[in-house]
Amino acid sequence: MAQAWRCAGLSWTAGGPVLIWDGGRRSALTWGKTVAFGVAEGGARTCVGARGNRCPLAARVSARSAGPRCEDCARLDRAHSVAADTLADDPRPYRVYLAWFGSGMTKVGITAERRGPARLLEQGAICFSWLGTGPLMAARRTEELLRAALRVPDRIPYAAKRA
Repeated sequence: MAQAWRCAGLSWTAGGPVLIWDGGRRSALTWGKTVAFGVAEGGARTCVGARGNRCPLAARVSARSAGPRCEDCARLDRAHSVAADTLADDPRPYRVYLAWFGSGMTKVGITAERRGPARLLEQGAICFSWLGTGPLMAARRTEELLRAALRVPDRIPYAAKRA
């Protein structure tokens, strides 16, 4: 039976990007190679938790779900979501990005700087570019300005990206 590993993040080294797994194991990502993930037979998706904490129930997440959290953790995490704009005075820096998901699918967005490219990987971006860094509301205003000026959305439906 294959060892189950949970990706804890992505790091950049002089040699390129590296996946960091729970437990400290590292996997270098070689440019030009295909990266694929699978679910071990009998395996299941489990909730990633909320607010930096693991799910206390280690709840299963439906294979059809587009989100990584169970309903309880999603409810907790939504209050602190960038998209919810409930923390207008959030002191953390945010990055504005332009991401491409395939033909006709470009979007503008923001993510917490500390997350690095993790948000773009979660969304399935094929490539992206950082456009700037600043406080949440400045990043939000910049996102809206770029959305209008470039005529690109700030969301692309999951089904369109998957197709």
